[in-house]
Amino acid sequence: MNDEETIEVSLVDAFTEEPLSGNAAGVVTGADNLADGQMQAIARELSVSETAFVTESEEADRAIRYFTPQEEVDLCGHATVATHAHLTETGAIGPGTHTLATNVGVIEIEGTDDGVVWMGGDSPTVRPVEVEYGRLADALGIDEIALSEPGVELSPAVASTGEPFLIVPVTYLQALLNAAPDDAAIDELCAEVDASGIYAFTFDALDPDSTLHARAFASPVGVSEDPVTGTASAAAGAYLREMNAFGGELPEEMLFEQGHVLDRPGTVRVQVGEGIRVGGHAVTALEGTLVVPAVEDDGIVEV
Repeated sequence: MNDEETIEVSLVDAFTEEPLSGNAAGVVTGADNLADGQMQAIARELSVSETAFVTESEEADRAIRYFTPQEEVDLCGHATVATHAHLTETGAIGPGTHTLATNVGVIEIEGTDDGVVWMGGDSPTVRPVEVEYGRLADALGIDEIALSEPGVELSPAVASTGEPFLIVPVTYLQALLNAAPDDAAIDELCAEVDASGIYAFTFDALDPDSTLHARAFASPVGVSEDPVTGTASAAAGAYLREMNAFGGELPEEMLFEQGHVLDRPGTVRVQVGEGIRVGGHAVTALEGTLVVPAVEDDGIVEV
């Protein structure tokens, strides 16, 4: 886009049916003419964990790119759910299966008649890592005993269905709620294990219907704490399967609760079968327009 233009933008709250809860995503459905620098500037201006930019695609029904306020990421669960819920709400698409081209390949999105959006991901991978519990505890701002106490039979590992997270089991809910993460230490640790952030969880959940309670710290991509994280939840589903949690008999559908510490509670539905799927509702909280400056010849967005 070479001239200043006004575009439509929305803020959509994912993994919730209540506005101003769950995880807010920026959604720009008409992004074909936007340059990379403009997308990054828009994501920085909206200042939510991720903003999704939808464009036309030759290999799928549509294509999508995701930007945090700091950088582009390959895949984002909550922004995908938010985008497809918004497209359904505006009548651009209907229930059914849709294909979506992402940086990790083409994935399938299913919209149900009751408004749930399900997304698949890349082939799941789980990679055990050796991390000293003391160092991990310092990075999370948590008591080491909550990570290493007997009874925690699962060990940390990096899992991914398109975006890698260091999955860390915690014994007690209160310990996880009281965690005070050190962004710099998390950045250093994640760089060493090649992860975008840390997903810490405990089976000691608030809601008796929830499988686990989680917190996600993604400072390496510019998000100190993410309220409710789809890609990390998918990675955690792959992790639980690989680690033979529940004796290898995973429930047909799991509920991962997150966001309560940030006063933005939400729930991710997770299905682990031949692949990993995450799903949830989403609701549009804000719609408006944004003036986007032109791109100068040097590629810098003028603001």
